[in-house]
Amino acid sequence: MFPRTAVATFEARRRSLQGRLSSVVALFHAGQASPRNYTANIYPFRASSHFLYLVGKPLEGAVLVLDAERSTLFAEEPDADDALWHGARPSLAELQRETGCDEVLPLSSLGAFASPLRARLGALLPQDAASVARVSALVGRAFVAGGSAKLADERDVIVADAMIEQRLTHDAAAQAQLRAAAKASAEAHMAGMRATRSAKTEQEVCAAIVNELRRRGMCDAYSPIVTVHGEILHSHRHDGALSDGDLLLCDVGGESPEGWASDITRTWPVSGRFSPTQRALYNIVLDAQLRAIDKVRPAVRYRDVHETAKRAIVEGLCHERILRGDVDGLLARGAANLFFPHGVGHLIGLDVHDMEDLGDRAGYAPGRTRSERFGDRYLRLDRDLAPGMGVTVEPGLYNVPAILADEKLTGPLGGDLDRERLATFSDVRGIRIEDDVLCTTGDPEVLSSAVPKRADLVEALLG
Repeated sequence: MFPRTAVATFEARRRSLQGRLSSVVALFHAGQASPRNYTANIYPFRASSHFLYLVGKPLEGAVLVLDAERSTLFAEEPDADDALWHGARPSLAELQRETGCDEVLPLSSLGAFASPLRARLGALLPQDAASVARVSALVGRAFVAGGSAKLADERDVIVADAMIEQRLTHDAAAQAQLRAAAKASAEAHMAGMRATRSAKTEQEVCAAIVNELRRRGMCDAYSPIVTVHGEILHSHRHDGALSDGDLLLCDVGGESPEGWASDITRTWPVSGRFSPTQRALYNIVLDAQLRAIDKVRPAVRYRDVHETAKRAIVEGLCHERILRGDVDGLLARGAANLFFPHGVGHLIGLDVHDMEDLGDRAGYAPGRTRSERFGDRYLRLDRDLAPGMGVTVEPGLYNVPAILADEKLTGPLGGDLDRERLATFSDVRGIRIEDDVLCTTGDPEVLSSAVPKRADLVEALLG
C-alpha cells in the first residue's frame, strides 16, 4: 500500500546535506526507547525524524555521522538473544547494504571515531535527556536538549539551518509518502463518519478511525481528537456521549511506516443533518478554508494565508449579523481572533508539526517573529511558500466562553459584537476543517481531498 523509498534517495539526501555543512561534521542520533515502568516494558520506539530522513530505518540508539566526504552509521551489533525475543536483526554489513551508508561500524567505536572530530562536531539530537546524555558521553562533547533556543553552539546551529533548508521542500519520494499517508487517513475519517450512524459515544467513532489506520499499517501521527467539545482545541478525551444536535469534531492523522504524517480535521453532525445555524457557520469555515488553500502558491507568504482565512471568517460573521461594521476595522480590533484563536496551519512532513523540535527557527523565516497579539501569536509558520512545501490549512470557528467573557479581548468591539444574535447559534461549540496541502508550481494539491467537506456531501456519507 505504501511506497518504499529507494536507498538511492537516502544517499542523495545525505550528499545534499553534506554540501550545505561547510566544515562542520554533523551527528544525528536515532534516539532511545523509554521504559514505562520497568526496563523491558517500553513505549513504542519512534526514531528521530532527522535520522529517519537521512537513514530511513528506525534503528534504536544508532548514530549517523556526516563529514564532507563520507557517511558513517554506528549501530548496535546483533545480540545472540535477539532472534528469541525480538526476531533476527540485520548484521552491520547488511545494514550497510540496506542504508547505502559508506560504512557501518559498531556503536561502541563511536567515541574513538569522534575524538579527532570533536572540534568540528555539530549535532541534531532527540530532545529527551537520555538521548542527549548518551550521545554526549559517547562522543565526549556536551549537548543540550530543548530545540533551537538551546542549540549548544554555532556548530549545532549550522547543522540545524542546513537541515531546515533541505527539509522545507519535499523531494519526490517524500511527496509520495505524504500522498499515501493522506489517502489512508482520508479513508479512516470516512470510516469514522460511517460509524457515527450507530455510535453512542466518542470512543466508538475514535475506535473506527484508529482501526482503519491500523488496518492500513499506520500508527497515530498524534493523539486523536474526537470530541463533541470542538471548542477545546486539543481535547484528547473520548468519553463523551453523542447526542442528536451535537457536532463531532475529528482531528486525526496517521503516520506511514516510514514516519510521514497526515493531519486531517472534519466536523460533522451526529444526527446526519446540519441544523440551519450549524450549516451557516460551517459554510463560513469552509469558505475560509477554500480561500486560504487557494493562496498556497509559490512566493506567497504563509502569514497571508492566515490573514485570508481571518478575513473570510469576519465577512461570514458579518453576513450572519453576529458582527457588524467595516471588515477592516473589525479585523484591526481583533474580531477574527475571538472566534478563530489559532494559526491557520503549519508545516507537515516527517512530523505532524514538521521540524518544530527546532522551534521557530524552522517555522519562521530569518527576520520574522511571532505576533504578540492574541490568536495570531499561535501561528506556527511564517515563511514564503515554495514548490514542494507541505502545509496544513485548518481555519476554525469556536464559541469559547472564556474568550467571550474576557473584556480585554471583547471590549474593543463594543456593540459591534451582537451577543443576542450569537446566542441563537448555541448548537455550535466548535468547527474546524483541515487538509494537507502541497505547494506546487501551479495550483495547490490537496492531498486529503478524498474526505468530503461540502455540507451536502458530508450529509450524504453520514446517510
